[in-house]
Amino acid sequence: METKTKIRWSEYNKEIADNKFFYLRSCIRQNFNPGAEKVFLSILQNKLRKEVYDDPHHTTCSGIGYHSDIVPFETFQSMVARQFSLMTERGYKNCAVSCITSFGGYNEVLSTWKEFPEELEKTRENLLKATGRTFEIPENLSHACDIIYHFRKEIATQARYRLINKETGEPLKIVDHIGCHYAKIFPEKGVGGSEYSRVLTGMIEAWGGEAVDYPERRHCCGFGFRHYLVKNNRSYSISNSRKKFESMKPYQPDMILTNCPGCNMFLDRWQYALAQIEGKVYGGENGIPVLSHEELAGLVLGYDPWKDIGLQMHQIDVEPLLNKIGVEYDPKQKFTGVRGQYINEPEFTGCLAKQD
Repeated sequence: METKTKIRWSEYNKEIADNKFFYLRSCIRQNFNPGAEKVFLSILQNKLRKEVYDDPHHTTCSGIGYHSDIVPFETFQSMVARQFSLMTERGYKNCAVSCITSFGGYNEVLSTWKEFPEELEKTRENLLKATGRTFEIPENLSHACDIIYHFRKEIATQARYRLINKETGEPLKIVDHIGCHYAKIFPEKGVGGSEYSRVLTGMIEAWGGEAVDYPERRHCCGFGFRHYLVKNNRSYSISNSRKKFESMKPYQPDMILTNCPGCNMFLDRWQYALAQIEGKVYGGENGIPVLSHEELAGLVLGYDPWKDIGLQMHQIDVEPLLNKIGVEYDPKQKFTGVRGQYINEPEFTGCLAKQD
């Protein structure tokens, strides 16, 4: 007999496909942390033996333009429909979405089509006129973090490292941050809804870490397209991130785990900006490392942090985190290109330049 807790929790679960994914890339993740998508595809294809199709004809969903009031919703619907037409053309029915903004946008379009069938028919007409394409609605639409969460236990069985401090034997203390467009727009589309999201904490616990709660856990990172794109509004963005850092600081987290490329970049870069403004570091040796779900999964599976995951792209240095876990890496390879050539390096990583 099912308990009341199990029955209630079933309301917060979602269906996540097991195989045969049509991959929908993120334009900003490819620019901010390009190794993340590469390692996600490798994990699914090479570690989990799943079928994933990465279409070279796939384009941006134009979600940033839509949320910035540059791209009209009618155009946005047509852009989303084109992505689905590529999926249909290749014979896939399950979408794996890399970007949180895209994920929220796709769900907004699908919800619109469900509630207003006339919008669906108009979009079909627009896409046909513009491109000669037709499309089917996907049977399953999951974010990349949903898929990593879905296979978290399988990843744990193959893990080379656990989220354990190798010196103390204690679980790493990890705070999570859920992107707003993952669970706040349509709570039922995210694992655990908006208030009880399990999609990241489930990974942390499965891989040996301790998920740490903190007061501003569900507060926005502050990205907000209108906040950052308009220079005069950027104080709104950084003040939101500061609120989160102040909230998590007393818990002394070893790292921050995110599922959104924008959140990942801003929680990483704003630590540096705040340190330059206030001379303050919020944790770690020189800031709190910020990793995405793909990057953390790649790390525990033993992928090379530089060549495979691209963690040198982060402002906050990840080496202290790697050392805590006991990850083997070559510091000399940190700033080399694909052919082993030196590609130069930043003046310093972290928040404040160390004095000689």
